[in-house]
Amino acid sequence: MPGGEREGLTGRWTDGTVGGVAMRIGIDLGGTKIEAIAIDPAGRELGRRRVPSPARDYDAIVEAIAGLVSGLEGELGAHGTVGVGIPGVTSPATGLVKNANTTVLIGRPFDRDLAKRLDRPVRLANDANCFVMSEASDGAAAGARTVFGVILGTGVGGGLVIDHQIIVGANAIAGEWGHNPLPWPQDAERPGARCYCGKDGCIETFLSGPGLAADFAAATGRPVGAPEIVAAAEAGDGPAIAALERYEDRLARALATVINVVDPDAIVLGGGLSNVARLYEMVPRRWGGYAFSDAVVTRLVPARHGDSSGVRGAAWLWPAQGSLSSSRSS
Repeated sequence: MPGGEREGLTGRWTDGTVGGVAMRIGIDLGGTKIEAIAIDPAGRELGRRRVPSPARDYDAIVEAIAGLVSGLEGELGAHGTVGVGIPGVTSPATGLVKNANTTVLIGRPFDRDLAKRLDRPVRLANDANCFVMSEASDGAAAGARTVFGVILGTGVGGGLVIDHQIIVGANAIAGEWGHNPLPWPQDAERPGARCYCGKDGCIETFLSGPGLAADFAAATGRPVGAPEIVAAAEAGDGPAIAALERYEDRLARALATVINVVDPDAIVLGGGLSNVARLYEMVPRRWGGYAFSDAVVTRLVPARHGDSSGVRGAAWLWPAQGSLSSSRSS
């Protein structure tokens, strides 16, 4: 097998190549599926596999990931670095997983268990961080130094990449903008809905898909989902257009605070609501009135890789030649 030999955790292994280039493997651990992808240094896809997620069985998750890695490596005839995106984070205080939607991961040394099973270092990152890493590496924000990534879906998440490095933070919560209060609230927005985190009026309760649906239902008495609201607005429905205008103003306010603190070159949107085309024109029109600047040149762009950004970002957690010195979360 081509490639240079490296020290593994229990022996030596070969840093494989495909056609003379190093291979990275990314894993996206979801609640219903686990997906794996292999890419070359230019981001070209070499192979992809997925299996159902045994979300309630920790040992089975470890084995499923090991099977995906070995399957890709067998198919491609190469050994790769491994990065994994999870719906949670590794606590800097304990080295154990916290805040994970896949609850069997909580309190477990997931990176170390995977490293032992795969006999190589493994890097973990939050799935939203993987999303922004992908888009900053070879996606919609490629070439930008500072990139903030936003997930607008059933929840509201985010992540920050500066100079191709994920900013995790001292408490591993960098980018969690969805659990700040909606800024500059209007009277009708106070105190806001109760968030699952226990606070009232979080950004997530306004800007998630369920948040948009709740706002529309409160204004019209029509209990429909976010996709139906968007479709109605596109068809000229007045109340649906008004709901999107309220949403755009709230998104502009929330992102203006990100611009004030981080001042990113680009903000990339992902998740179901990122497909609303009008956001990319209307939100930048509005955020200039809230940001502390005479002009805002930050770009607001949709994700280039869509649903594949998470798994691609996990692969990008390793540099081109894979400095295989750490099994801890990057």
